[in-house]
Amino acid sequence: MPKYYPVMLDVRDRLAIVVGGDRVAAEKAAVLSASGARVHVISLEFCDELLLQAERKQVTLLRKTYEPGDLGGAFVVIAATSDPGLVQAVWAETQERGQLVNIVDMPEYCSFIMPSVLRREQLTIAVSTEGASPGLAKRIRHSLEDIFPPAYGPYLRLAALARTYLRSNGISYERRDDFFSDFFTSDVLARLVEGDSRQAVARTAELLRNYGIEVSANVLEAGLEEEKTHVNSDR
Repeated sequence: MPKYYPVMLDVRDRLAIVVGGDRVAAEKAAVLSASGARVHVISLEFCDELLLQAERKQVTLLRKTYEPGDLGGAFVVIAATSDPGLVQAVWAETQERGQLVNIVDMPEYCSFIMPSVLRREQLTIAVSTEGASPGLAKRIRHSLEDIFPPAYGPYLRLAALARTYLRSNGISYERRDDFFSDFFTSDVLARLVEGDSRQAVARTAELLRNYGIEVSANVLEAGLEEEKTHVNSDR
């Protein structure tokens, strides 16, 4: 049986603390920041990447040695360290506070582990080996990049837009499911892969007409761009 329960965690506007100042800490801080967290990094020294993130106002650097009590208010804690004393101290404080914690490369000191992630705007594909081999998880994720090209971004935006019209027109759940079966087997994605968004939008409008919804390709195209702005503003 798998040991982990997969979830998508909302960290927007929540405090995330990273303990450590090396390249690994920088990588973890960058992912948290990109997901909307307020990131504080605790270390006596910081790598160039963390200094750059701070310059860009993506993280706040706290130049100090970690002390018990430093994790107050954190929703998520990540420690990038192999120091046994520091590991034990961070683990003990997070357990006392009931915080989510990940100590890098030490699954026995983690309440969660981070998968290797492939993102195509709203499409997120996470690959995990449950800590057995993060390097292999990364390579599996790389192998998926060609299967799920960047065109999946606008493809998902078009799907979300179509769903809005289906729901607002009172189309039942079962009929909406039928629509997305047609959408999935259509050539919409192929058109987007070719860079022909106009034909992809026209095909989506045609599919909607099959379900009694009249919306012009021009209106859909404008909505697609508006949805892109919305998606990007959330990141």
